[in-house]
Amino acid sequence: MTRNLDLTSLRSFVAVSDAGGVTRAAGMLNLTQSAVSMQLKRLEESLDVSLLDRTSRTIALTPAGEQLLGYARSMLKINDEALTRLTATEFEGELKLGVPHDIIYPAIPAVLKRFAADFPRMQVRLISAPTRKLLNMFGRGEVDLILTTEENCGPGGQALVELPLLWIGAQEGVAWRKQPLPVAFCKNCIFRSGVLQALNEDGIDWVMAVDSELDNAVEAAVSADLAVHVALKGSLPPHTEIIDHGGLLPELKPQNINLYVLKHKDQASQAMAEIIRHCYTVPQSKPQLVTA
Repeated sequence: MTRNLDLTSLRSFVAVSDAGGVTRAAGMLNLTQSAVSMQLKRLEESLDVSLLDRTSRTIALTPAGEQLLGYARSMLKINDEALTRLTATEFEGELKLGVPHDIIYPAIPAVLKRFAADFPRMQVRLISAPTRKLLNMFGRGEVDLILTTEENCGPGGQALVELPLLWIGAQEGVAWRKQPLPVAFCKNCIFRSGVLQALNEDGIDWVMAVDSELDNAVEAAVSADLAVHVALKGSLPPHTEIIDHGGLLPELKPQNINLYVLKHKDQASQAMAEIIRHCYTVPQSKPQLVTA
């Protein structure tokens, strides 16, 4: 039959060890000396070992007591942390996190799962919007944290990672070989102007095959091999691949994923920020290439 150690008795045992005696431990725990002694006796009986060496005037731990002490401290620490997380009212409320559509995967689901485990009473509202809109919302104090995709990092932000900006097309697609080059972009895409400028500078004729307000419309057109698009390494839409164009398309400038935090002294915001930073230290998986 499975037996369980009593946390109250373990707390008294640790207090006796730290205080060097039952009397002092009783004062620390706000208990009577007899109550502490009774808890220690029950603990020894449940383990069938002696935890305290009572042969001298001062109380010392037996070898079994020394072994139990480390376990007891760990168990009490986990118990106290769990109670704090689940009952502390200062971690109630809502946290607004803004993330561009194209970098929600792969990191954000893991971020949300970890934060929910650490702050079960907090509600997270995930806001998906283009970088420019998120920066405007952040400037007005409408979101607590945002991730952005930018060539540089703005004031107060932190660059988490620099990633290549890559040409993408349909799996085994041929749209990238067409002239003029069919491209697909959302109207508010942060990459749009820079990519079109790069095409113009290289003298490549292009046509806007899809000009939409919706990201999924662009993704559908690209996956159907009607146009090409761009994406950060590690953030490819479904059914698309990186185009290995062999220099036929211009090289694009790398982009940052940046983090902005509105309230630096807010513990929940800082915890969310730290989880995000940790997730972006995980190496990106190697993408597949569309070969010419």
